[in-house]
Amino acid sequence: MKATDLIIMDLRQFLMCLSLCTAFALSKPTEKKDRVHHEPQLSDKVHNDAQSFDYDHDAFLGAEEAKTFDQLTPEESKERLGKIVSKIDGDKDGFVTVDELKDWIKFAQKRWIYEDVERQWKGHDLNEDGLVSWEEYKNATYGYVLDDPDPDDGFNYKQMMVRDERRFKMADKDGDLIATKEEFTAFLHPEEYDYMKDIVVQETMEDIDKNADGFIDLEEYIGDMYSHDGNTDEPEWVKTEREQFVEFRDKNRDGKMDKEETKDWILPSDYDHAEAEARHLVYESDQNKDGKLTKEEIVDKYDLFVGSQATDFGEALVRHDEF
Repeated sequence: MKATDLIIMDLRQFLMCLSLCTAFALSKPTEKKDRVHHEPQLSDKVHNDAQSFDYDHDAFLGAEEAKTFDQLTPEESKERLGKIVSKIDGDKDGFVTVDELKDWIKFAQKRWIYEDVERQWKGHDLNEDGLVSWEEYKNATYGYVLDDPDPDDGFNYKQMMVRDERRFKMADKDGDLIATKEEFTAFLHPEEYDYMKDIVVQETMEDIDKNADGFIDLEEYIGDMYSHDGNTDEPEWVKTEREQFVEFRDKNRDGKMDKEETKDWILPSDYDHAEAEARHLVYESDQNKDGKLTKEEIVDKYDLFVGSQATDFGEALVRHDEF
């Protein structure tokens, strides 16, 4: 089977799944749709160093990596940790700063994003030149429907393609319609990039703004989360959302949300857990109190970072080659 056939199959399966999920959502009118993009928690463990460093291990490595700590001796752990530190030291000056540590923690927490990008990259870099052009993406994703803009299954592929092209152009910083892996990541996961936030807001408003007046009114806001489906009595959470809209979402009290109000809703300024954890790790490990860490300082406190036994860093290093 050709690669393009596999891509077509994946797209059809995705669209079928999307259709089923939509139908399922409509059949469950009391379930709430959440469009708010929150920063993920670093760990579900309690952050109490007096009891254990489990929270710090999850934060530094990611919870999945932290589960395999029983594979190495302390000596092996220290050796592998030293190799990881070299990866964290982005400017190679021999020191790990709070910002470098924060970037690493964010990377470890969002590894699934990079794994998703790697998977999709292989299916879209058709000429294998290390770049993905808009033409490559369009042909791989929509090629088989371009000759049939009005398919019988009800999906408006042409509209989807126009929307994807707009987002692709936004992600493509230099405007050459050819995406590097970083730009392709911004295209696939725009909520993770500051310069893509406007497109996230725009797409959200287009989804919810049924009368296309450029605003989200109260009924559109509620209608996106809840389908009455003939029921006259609303669940309590719907009543609460109505109050939230009036009291907090609609800041200027004009009865609708504009772009800035929508942005405040779906992209809130969350507490930066990664920065807080990075500062904590530096504070606990910085022996000479110069505000940054050497490899020796980190390895000396290896129990804080990786525990007395550590994860399979061999696999981690392969994954993190591009960090």
